[in-house]
Amino acid sequence: MSLDETVMKPHDRLSAHLAGDMERVNVLIRERMASEHAPRIPEVTAHLVEAGGKRLRPLLTLAAARMCGYDGPYHVHLAATVEFIHTATLLHDDVVDESKQRRGRPTANLLWDNKSSVLVGDYLFSRSFQLMVETGSLRVLDILANASATIAEGEVLQLTAAQDLRTDEDIYLKVVRGKTAALFSAATEVGGVIAGAPEDQVRALFTYGDALGIAFQIVDDLLDYGGATETIGKNVGDDFRERKLTLPVIKAVAKASDEERAFWRRVIEKGDQREGDLEHAMELLARHGAMEGARADALRWSAHAKDALSALPDHPLRTMLSDLADFVVARVS
Repeated sequence: MSLDETVMKPHDRLSAHLAGDMERVNVLIRERMASEHAPRIPEVTAHLVEAGGKRLRPLLTLAAARMCGYDGPYHVHLAATVEFIHTATLLHDDVVDESKQRRGRPTANLLWDNKSSVLVGDYLFSRSFQLMVETGSLRVLDILANASATIAEGEVLQLTAAQDLRTDEDIYLKVVRGKTAALFSAATEVGGVIAGAPEDQVRALFTYGDALGIAFQIVDDLLDYGGATETIGKNVGDDFRERKLTLPVIKAVAKASDEERAFWRRVIEKGDQREGDLEHAMELLARHGAMEGARADALRWSAHAKDALSALPDHPLRTMLSDLADFVVARVS
């Protein structure tokens, strides 16, 4: 291994190892996001797709397939499918959350309008199903269709749970499994399925993706209260301003005094936020060890992801996926 490889981040190493496959994915994405009759579709899609995201989910599909010995063409279709589903959910999420920034850039709904974001998101979902069908695998279609439904279900659950102080860690986990982990686990699972991997390996890939996705979301929630804007691609405190009950807040609410609970009720449930409230919220998170507790949870899920890899073939990609699980939580070390 060269010195450059040792200092590269795990997702960069994955990108380098899978560069040929990823280029084919990018070509396919550009082909399929075109529209002969509605030029706004590629305009809106390109704004997100070309925004410099890590393409982590399609990389997971490519890695899973290659690690399991696949040498056919359809892992490229599945990787593009996963990216289209992800991009569609981002377009919809930004409308629901009334977000103004994504990956450090203005959101599509801000540059165009809500109608364009929703309809282009719908178009990408439709394109993703066309790509799935082309693989000829009913099982792949079943996995990704279920993931799409689970993502939507998680988003709807979040609508009711995110501003309700009765939301506990079990409900939070259901939301996270829906809105984030479902696509991670589907991305890895379909890679194994298209490769014809043994069932124990397919299950291990699902478990890895599920645990990695949960760790990823917990870290994202933590960074909202302590990351740099340029690092997280959104403004610090956005979750607070959007009145989202994320894991650190849930942990703080569980230990809150009556006075503290009244504060959380005012800012989260009632949406009555005033100057200095974000700073006070962060003081309460620190007082009750909520950030440390959430970080410990993220570390446990990361370890669970790494454990699942033991069932998979010995391969350089397996090492990279293990390192990726470490890296996801290292962002809040």
